[in-house]
Amino acid sequence: MPEPILSLNALDAHYGDFQALYGVDMALDDGEVIAIIGANGAGKTTLLRSVSGLMSNAADQIRYRGQPIGMLRADEVAALGIALVPEGRQLFPSLSVEENLLIGGRLKRPGPWNLRSVFELFPVLEERRAYPSTALSGGQQQMVAIGRALMSNPDLILFDEISLGLAPVIIKSIYDALPGIVGEGMSAVIVEQDISKALSVSDRVYCLMEGRVTLEGASNSVSRDAISHAYFGID
Repeated sequence: MPEPILSLNALDAHYGDFQALYGVDMALDDGEVIAIIGANGAGKTTLLRSVSGLMSNAADQIRYRGQPIGMLRADEVAALGIALVPEGRQLFPSLSVEENLLIGGRLKRPGPWNLRSVFELFPVLEERRAYPSTALSGGQQQMVAIGRALMSNPDLILFDEISLGLAPVIIKSIYDALPGIVGEGMSAVIVEQDISKALSVSDRVYCLMEGRVTLEGASNSVSRDAISHAYFGID
C-alpha cells in the first residue's frame, strides 16, 4: 500500500490545561478528499491548526509524506506544500485583493496556480483586483482566501468551515469550483458543518465529538443514523 500523504497518529492537542484532541488517528491518501464533521467544540479547527503548524505537537503525531512535522512552525509546514484556508478568512485588510493573493505566492513553489489561474477560477476577483479586501462581500472574501492558499501551489489544502456564514448561492459557487481545485491530484481536508455538502464532495468522512473520532467511513456509504449517533452520541 502506498504511504498516505498525511497521517495523524494518536494526536493530542491542548490549549494550556484544556485538552482539545484525544488520540486522533487519521490518514489521507494522495489525491483524496476527506471531510471532517462535528458539532461546535468537537475539535475540528484544532485539528487543522495542528496540521498547519499553528499549534505545536509531538513531532511524530503528524506525518506528511512520511516525515514527522508535528513540531514545525506554520511557515515551515507551508513550505512543504500544505496550505490552510482559515476560518473567518483572515485577509489583510490594508491590502488589495491582488496583494492578498500575491502573498500566497511568496513561497514560489512550482505548479499551476498563479494570478491568471485564480482569476479564471473566480472571475469576480479579477474585476475587483484593486479593491481593498474589506470592500468585498463575505463570499468574495472567501474566494480570496481560497485563491491565496492556491497561490502557494500546495499538494494538500485544508479548508476550515468553507461555507460558514455565506449565502446559499455563494456556497454553491464555491463548491462548484472545488472540482477545478482538486482535479489535478491535490489532496484536501474539508471541515464543514453542512453534512450534505461535506458528503457530496468528499471520498471519506470523519466525525469528531469532544476531541475524539466517533465515525470514519466512505462518504457514499455511511448512513444518516450512523452520522447522527457519531455527531450527537445518541441513537
